[in-house]
Amino acid sequence: MPTWLILILVGVALVILGVATEIGQFLIWIGVAVLVLSLILGLVGRGRGAGV
Repeated sequence: MPTWLILILVGVALVILGVATEIGQFLIWIGVAVLVLSLILGLVGRGRGAGV
């Protein structure tokens, strides 16, 4: 499982359970940030590999 997915799932579980909702929201945002960063790095890496 990707790291971003684990962070988002744990964050959502904490928010739904009502336990440490601020920490859960923080984990969701960190997961989204990691996802976006990995997508950007993947696109940049793919661009370099294609000789662009």
